Amino acid sequence: MHHATLLTVLLSAAASLVEARPPCPRAVAGTGTVKCPITFDGRVPKAQEPTDFDSYATSKFNAEYVKGKELKWSDIIKFPEAGSARFDTEEHKPFEVTISDKSIFQTQNGFRRAGLQFQGDTNNNSPGSTGVKTIHFSLKWDAQRALNLSHEYLLVWHEAADYSANQFNFEAGAILGQSSLARDTYKVLNRRNQQVWSTPIDRTAWQNFAITLDFAKNTLQVYYSKGDEPLKSVTSAVSNDNSGQGQYQIGILKKPTGTSDVVNSGFQSRNLNEGLVYGSLFLEDSASSCISL
Repeated sequence: MHHATLLTVLLSAAASLVEARPPCPRAVAGTGTVKCPITFDGRVPKAQEPTDFDSYATSKFNAEYVKGKELKWSDIIKFPEAGSARFDTEEHKPFEVTISDKSIFQTQNGFRRAGLQFQGDTNNNSPGSTGVKTIHFSLKWDAQRALNLSHEYLLVWHEAADYSANQFNFEAGAILGQSSLARDTYKVLNRRNQQVWSTPIDRTAWQNFAITLDFAKNTLQVYYSKGDEPLKSVTSAVSNDNSGQGQYQIGILKKPTGTSDVVNSGFQSRNLNEGLVYGSLFLEDSASSCISL
């Protein structure tokens, strides 16, 4: 009887401890729904590890470019606890692109850069450079790897096939030669490097962006929201030269200061450890005015 009573007490206590434990957190997906056909899906599966970015067999991106020659993508990519961005489902997780002193691509000693390219986004005749396409991406600031906004940063862009120009740049920081533009903003610049639109950088919330390129009509249109709110158009379809084909890049290109030859020289701080968190990354076909909001 004594043993039975003791066993009952122990079992009751164990049950109480289990009940007292907080439930395991569940992944909370964004509420956005992708409505249009996806051309390139850069949303990262939850099971992926940084080393999966090193192989074409397991990465959604180019495993070799664009990065420092001494680095693998697994040295660059981090997976922070950042919550889900708007178009990330429970099967996706955000990722962070980082740069360091070794982020020197080829002989471009002025830049520090790490830029992802979608697999299948070829420099010529890419499906991403025809018709009407919308690139979606969400950004979240990392206070532990904060960008130095006294520099100019390219964060998402489309570079022409002959490397002579970018059809658009999505940027942050101090734009070289344009001191009138606020540093502490994300901004979209057209092919002529003119600001089309900007918004203040939020240090805590997800910020969601979409840029529609009409390659036939040569226009560009910007959409924006914060947190998990639906995207809204923040510009009309403005004229832009989208010719020249080429590829999208997603990541960080940090320009130097104190030089007129930004590619090859200039000042970059040492012991660099900067990064930015990306989510909800995909390119959709926006034929017939289709766009996911």
